[in-house]
Order: sequence, then structure tokens, then C-alpha cells
Amino acid sequence: MRVAAVVVSHGNARELERLLPALTPQVDELVVVANVPGSVGGLTAPARLIENPRPLGFAANVNLGIRETDAELVCAVNPDTVPRSDAVAVLREFVERTPRCGIAGPQLVHPDGSWQPSRRRFPTVGGTLVRRTPIRRVVEPSPSHYLLDERPAEPVEADWMLGAFLVLRRSMLDELSGFDEGFRLYGEDIDLCYRAAKAGWERWYVPAAIVEHAYAAVTDRRFFTRRTLWHWRGILRFVRKHPERLRAL
Repeated sequence: MRVAAVVVSHGNARELERLLPALTPQVDELVVVANVPGSVGGLTAPARLIENPRPLGFAANVNLGIRETDAELVCAVNPDTVPRSDAVAVLREFVERTPRCGIAGPQLVHPDGSWQPSRRRFPTVGGTLVRRTPIRRVVEPSPSHYLLDERPAEPVEADWMLGAFLVLRRSMLDELSGFDEGFRLYGEDIDLCYRAAKAGWERWYVPAAIVEHAYAAVTDRRFFTRRTLWHWRGILRFVRKHPERLRAL
């Protein structure tokens, strides 16, 4: 199977200088979406460049890039990631031999090489309130909610995975109409995985594929920022779309 990669840059020219040399040799097509001016710098990679006349949300930008490709698999890539030299190949080979795998995610590590939990359970009301409000100052978030204490060595199925670096099967994307562009930033990865699950597509965590991720985790450290508002907007949209999750305590 051929693999295309879509990278969305929102002023991330410096990050692209590390990402693109590592990513380009691993894919058959590469699209870079410049969401705001100054997002690519001196782009030298053999990539299709899309420059937006006005900024779009992350989901809309990924969909835009996907439409410019035709490979059977599409890798949605954050600019703050750097894949190991075989990461895409490992994910591609896994999807090729797993017919119902619609989404495959790698093991993420911090820039210092330490493990980064990225395989998650679908949100619950209790877990979200503890994780995303000041309640977490007095109540410790349950490791089981985000699988923060599990480090499988072999591929395992997942509810959802962080959207920093995901390989997506095009037939699944076509069936689901891609990412929901109503999500500006945050929640679009959970929503896609949830809709994939409801449609019978599997989501797999493949730890043999390793990707460095400089995870900012702004909403984990601070309660009241613009990103916090975007995060809660994403949560509310997810609940409106999938009200049955309100029964998941």
C-alpha cells in the first residue's frame, strides 16, 4: 500500500525543519498545509504546499490535505513529531495484514526518550470532570481512564489514540467522510475513532513504531487559556453528537 502524509503547520516552520527530513523518505506523497503566513519557512522537501487564504481548524486542514492525495493510507502528522526511520513502514505493514484496521497509531515518546501515554479510553463523565477541571487538584485522575500505566509491548486494540501521528485507511475515511470539521482543535481524534468503532473499524496501537512527540499538554497544566476554551468546545460537541457517552460514568 502507498502512504501519503498530511502535515498541518500553524506557524511551525522550525518544527518542520526536524520533521520533514525524517518523514519524507518514508512516504509516497507529502502535503503540507500552511494555515497562517510564515508556517513553512524555506520549504525544501518535495511536498505539495497548500497555503490557506484564511486559517482553518485542524480537522478541516487535515481533510483539505487528504483530498489532495490518493494513496490507500494517509498519515495525519503533527509538526511537533519526528518518526523513527521505520515508523511508517511498521504501521503500514500492520494495516496491510489487519483488514479491519482503520486507524493505527505508534508508540509516542518525549524528546528525552521517555514513554508518552497515547492510548486512551473513550471519555467518561467522571474522568473528564476530574481531568479537565480544578477537581484534579484534590482528586487524582484514575490511571485506568487514560491507560497511563499500561505499556504494552505488542500491538493492542485501543478506543482512541492521540492524533499526533496516525495512519488512516482511506476507505474508512471515505465511509466516515473524514474528520468532523466542526471541531476546531481538540476532540477531532476522539470523534473519528468513536465513529470508526461504531462503524466496525478497528483502532490499533502498534508500539514497534516509535515517534517522538514534543507534547505541549497546555490544557493539562493550565485551566484557563484560549486552548482550554477550544478543548471544552470540543468536549461539548462530542457529547452533543454522541449523547450516549453521558451514561458512561
